[in-house]
Amino acid sequence: MTRNDIETSRIRSTIQTAFYGNNVIKINSIKEAYELAKNSPGTIVTDMDIYKPEEMGLDPETKVLLFNDGLVTGRCAAARKIIGEAGVDSEKYAGIVREAVYHTRHKKMYDAEVYIGLDKDFMVKAHLIIPEGHENILYNWMLNFQAVTETYKKMYQASKEIPNEGDIYIFGDPDWKDENHPLGLTLFDAENNCAALLGMRYFGEFKKGTLTLGWGTANRNGYAACHGGQKKYTLENGESFVVGVFGLSGSGKSTLTHEKHEGKYDIAVLHDDAFVISTENGSSVALEPSYFDKTQDYPAGSPDNKYLLTAQNCGAMINEEGKCVLVTEDIRNGNGRAIKSKLWAPNRVNKFEEPVNAIVWLMKDPTLPPVLKINNSELATVMGATLATKRTTAERLAKGVDLDALVIESYANPFRTYPLGDDYKKYKELFTKNQVACYIFNTGFFMDKKISKEVTIKSLEKIVEGNAAFKPWGNFSDIEILEVEGFIPNMNDKKYVTELLERMEDRITFIESRKIEKEGRDQLPEEATDALKELVKEMKKRKIVFEVA
Repeated sequence: MTRNDIETSRIRSTIQTAFYGNNVIKINSIKEAYELAKNSPGTIVTDMDIYKPEEMGLDPETKVLLFNDGLVTGRCAAARKIIGEAGVDSEKYAGIVREAVYHTRHKKMYDAEVYIGLDKDFMVKAHLIIPEGHENILYNWMLNFQAVTETYKKMYQASKEIPNEGDIYIFGDPDWKDENHPLGLTLFDAENNCAALLGMRYFGEFKKGTLTLGWGTANRNGYAACHGGQKKYTLENGESFVVGVFGLSGSGKSTLTHEKHEGKYDIAVLHDDAFVISTENGSSVALEPSYFDKTQDYPAGSPDNKYLLTAQNCGAMINEEGKCVLVTEDIRNGNGRAIKSKLWAPNRVNKFEEPVNAIVWLMKDPTLPPVLKINNSELATVMGATLATKRTTAERLAKGVDLDALVIESYANPFRTYPLGDDYKKYKELFTKNQVACYIFNTGFFMDKKISKEVTIKSLEKIVEGNAAFKPWGNFSDIEILEVEGFIPNMNDKKYVTELLERMEDRITFIESRKIEKEGRDQLPEEATDALKELVKEMKKRKIVFEVA
């Protein structure tokens, strides 16, 4: 980023300038960050050892640290403001950021940096500044992303230049309060690679806030931004199969990404939350080394707890041996979290040279059977744009929002700062130019019957092995179904077809609403609506048959 770029963005200039104050202390290593976090008021230093700490740049005696927040234990979408969106006054928010920075002048501030992207094909340097008292956020941030080491410094220096892009700069002040922003404020000036995270103590805001800017950079430079997991299967015949699964927390993306399939395949894992896919050649790069997981999935005694680095919003107790250990179940609060080491997945890689073969949209739409295959690129792309799911405890919802309501979250990525049409274009390119196959997995309920994890995994195995017997679904010309016993839709059931029709019409309503909301910033091409309207047209033909009968 040139000097002129900085000078034309008030917010970027304000945030970046804050890093050079005489109250700012540079943190130069993960060891230094650990010592600060260990001694920060309220930190619980457990008696749980970190596995192979030297591989994380830590000392041999390093322990798992626990830090707990108060009322808030999840992310808050309602607090997000994005410069460039309708109704977001850049001058107003530039003033708010200036005032926020000004009020930290009497505080000791810490400055740290990491890399986003783990291969020389895609690497961006990110900087965080945060006040004394929040050392655990700083330490977790450096653990979650790639801390600057000699190895990665050399990789970054040799990495592909990303033209007209500056480093990412993030200003954080969890102590900030403003009566006009009771939920806090997460402000993104994404075009200028900077953000202000104000009034936010939950670490997930800093993780996803940083990824938000990393994904934005990727989007502007020939990559599809991916909130999901990706793995590679190497089959007995030597052929590989790369699949990406896209969904919100709780959709099964981590479960599917890390499923070992009883050792039937040689598996490599890219990541379970954040990566990018090149639309030029279909290769993929992971954005972060560690894993930010729900601790309730790993009860006391679970072998996975061996790989914990830190924990947030969990209980603690003294065990029979007199040692302080975590209570990983969600007893204290919902959404207890932990950062797990990259060593947790022994088959972990940072890049797939092989092009992606399949994309799976993970949904929780009760009208959809367990597995569908979409054979039309426009329909495949728009079904991702209308990915139907449910909210989770990972989110801090505004008052009155129903956690159980079916919602649409385009491409399972609520962290988009750029127009939705950019994602539409990128994914369509993958389905057309790169010949990527598209599937929909329902990982929730089919009508009133729960779809088990075993059903989903077995279906994925059939697809990977190339022996999934897909059949035409109803009279749809571009959708096939993998019939699963107990979950076969009755297309002669008027009630079912009517509900399915309603859900597809909801998708059309959502796409049409993009023409109006945010002054049309997220408007999609007419072909997207047309692809859904064709489905509805086919369903209405069947409904008319019922009504005539």
